[in-house]
Amino acid sequence: MRIAISGHRGLPADTVRLVDDAIRAALAECDAGRLTGISCLADGADQIFARAVVDLGGALEVVVPARRYRDGLPAESHPEYDALLRRAVRVHRLDFVESTSESHMEAGRFMLDKADELYAVWDGKPARGYGGTADVVAEARARGLPVRVIWPEGARRD
Repeated sequence: MRIAISGHRGLPADTVRLVDDAIRAALAECDAGRLTGISCLADGADQIFARAVVDLGGALEVVVPARRYRDGLPAESHPEYDALLRRAVRVHRLDFVESTSESHMEAGRFMLDKADELYAVWDGKPARGYGGTADVVAEARARGLPVRVIWPEGARRD
C-alpha cells in the first residue's frame, strides 16, 4: 500500500496531537510491512504523517519539490525534516530550483503518480494558494485515486 500525504501546515499544537492520533489510527489499518508513505516533509501534516509511517515500521519515500525547498520551511521544522529525510528509503528530487506554488503542485502530482491512495489532512476549504491541499485533493479525485480526508473533531488552522 502506497499512501501519499497532502495537508495543512502551521497547525496549532492541540491540532497536531489530534491529527497525529487520527493518522496513526488510519495507518494502523495497513500492514506496516507493506506500507510506503510518500511525503514532501513540509512542516505540519507532511511531517506528522512521515513520522507516523516510520514509527509504525513502514517505508518512507520523500519528494523534494525544489533544490531550495528546505530553505522555505520554518527553521523550527528543519531538525525533523532532516531526521525524516535520513530515514527515507528513496528520495525523489524534482528539477525546480525555487520552492514555488508550481513546484509544490508538481510534487503533489508526482506523489499521486506513485500512490494507491491520498491522505488529506484538510479542513475542506479552498487552497490558500495554488498547489495547496485542496488542489492536490481535486487532482487525486479527477484521477479516480481514493482520498481519505483526515480532519478530526476539534481540529483548527491558524
